[in-house]
Amino acid sequence: MTSDEIKTGDHEKVIGKKDIILFCISAILLLDTVAAGAAIGASSIFWWVFLGLIFFVPFSLISAELGCAYPDQGGIYAWVRRAYGSRWASRITWSYWVNVAVWCPAIYILFAGIFKQLFWPDMSLVGQIMIGVGLTWLTVLVNAVTLDIGKWVPNVGAVVKLIVFAAIIVGAGLYFAENGAANEISLATLTPNLGDGLQYLPVIIYGMLGFELICAGADEIKNPKKDVPYGILISGVIIIALYILATIAVLTAIPVAEINLVEGLVDTLMLFFGGSGLGVAFVMLLAIGTLYTFFSNGVTWALGANRAAAEAAIDGELPAFFARESEKHGTPVGAAVALGIASTVILVLYGLLAGSNEELFWSLFAFSGVIFLIPYVAMMFAYVKLRRDDPERERPFQIGGPTWLPAALAGVCAVVLCVTIVLFIYTPGSGVQWPVLGGSIILLIIGEIIVHANRRSETKDH
Repeated sequence: MTSDEIKTGDHEKVIGKKDIILFCISAILLLDTVAAGAAIGASSIFWWVFLGLIFFVPFSLISAELGCAYPDQGGIYAWVRRAYGSRWASRITWSYWVNVAVWCPAIYILFAGIFKQLFWPDMSLVGQIMIGVGLTWLTVLVNAVTLDIGKWVPNVGAVVKLIVFAAIIVGAGLYFAENGAANEISLATLTPNLGDGLQYLPVIIYGMLGFELICAGADEIKNPKKDVPYGILISGVIIIALYILATIAVLTAIPVAEINLVEGLVDTLMLFFGGSGLGVAFVMLLAIGTLYTFFSNGVTWALGANRAAAEAAIDGELPAFFARESEKHGTPVGAAVALGIASTVILVLYGLLAGSNEELFWSLFAFSGVIFLIPYVAMMFAYVKLRRDDPERERPFQIGGPTWLPAALAGVCAVVLCVTIVLFIYTPGSGVQWPVLGGSIILLIIGEIIVHANRRSETKDH
């Protein structure tokens, strides 16, 4: 199959502009990222602004251009295949999919940690792991229904996120007026600290990725050539603004040394609004909404990753099981079930090694982070190659300026991604994170075995 022969399907067109905006917000705007980013200290504000300019803006523009120029089902898989062929596309899709299988347990442990804090203070880590397993299979169920139904999980999640972020920002203003700030925010404290802060710096980059996710279901978008760039750019402005303001809000309320990566958000809301019975009830309502957003995060990423994996399997690049679709709905149930099994195994195995929910969250988060970032490096190279090799392609939206600018922006993004991968593996002051490095290598080896085995099977069949 040549690059011009990459197919589109006959899925029902159910995704419009508003859906794209809400889907991107649901995928990228992560409440857990706020607490983890704020743990860097006041300098995190500098990093949000700096990385927003050199990475987030170029990445969103590149995603918008690829999404409207190549509206292929499978998104990042189809783009890498066009540029570098099926072998590299299958490797990238494996990393993309298996990252979600690792990341979902991390986000669901975050859910369980806040659930424990709110409703069951004595819940054991085993109990929290069981909650994570239950949410994993509920995610599989949502992936099995049609996208016109399934889309409401991320859509509602995005709206709830906007409400919670607004509450955090308004609450910070009220708290500051009465109590002042828990951390000094000045020119001196805003200056980047390259010491302990580097441990959490990758979280900021992690929290900026996901614009390409909606493109995995390009066949289900009503008008991808117009709606994709519009949705990405509008959501991008909203996302970066809320990240910066919410980080300032957390730093206003909680001393850096006391920020808990799992429970920090509820602590912040309680400080802002928990001074009365009505305030506590409001915090509980926001906290329940926050719990829902963690579930919607997992569903959003699973929706995109499973569709990318299914397309790779349909093209014979991943095992046929991933290509199995619901006879009734045409949804990627094979990839979804495989994700459920993998997530459950990883959650249980890592849970046996962790001593606390925060330790388990960070181990899974860092482990998934390395695998997660690799496809984006490939996406940057694919963008440059497609720009060079396919100059006559209609691009309803494209990066303007000098001819060298698109390649330069993609190059900067690739460098930032590679540095972030290194920081996930090597933490200054702590050294190499061997579980993260070892787990990442094992998953890459498994992917390589699967790709080669499937290749041999396809060759024998033909």
